[in-house]
Amino acid sequence: MTELDIAEVVRRAGVPASTLRYYEEKGLITPVGRRGLRRQYDPAVLQRLALIALARTAGFPLDEIARVFAPDGAIHINRQALLDKAGELDRRITELVVLRDSLRHVAACPAPSHMECPTFRHILAATADVPVRRKRAPGQSWDASIQGSAEEHAP
Repeated sequence: MTELDIAEVVRRAGVPASTLRYYEEKGLITPVGRRGLRRQYDPAVLQRLALIALARTAGFPLDEIARVFAPDGAIHINRQALLDKAGELDRRITELVVLRDSLRHVAACPAPSHMECPTFRHILAATADVPVRRKRAPGQSWDASIQGSAEEHAP
């Protein structure tokens, strides 16, 4: 297969050209040359971009993703990092399931107002204890207090 023009990579990978240029700056991808002003890529860049997209979806930051790619182009995936990320995802899924169930409970709660629902008050209290936009430390979770309150106050 021949080299791919940047427009073809954009079309096939579904990422904007600005993202490709940013990934180049970060050392994640490298063009093989230029044809006029247009960057040219090896077709293998599509697989690399798919791996980057998968890792980003899993929550890996770009600097960690960059360490996966050796200078010779080989891919070296740290299996322990995958297991650690899977554990983080398990914890996040648990939190989201508890949150979903709590929201459903509050929506169906027979209390005259949401503020009279013990579960809703526990959700608010737990949320107030965790500053917005601050990452919780691994293992720090607010779902236990919500889960306990949901069990106490089933509709």
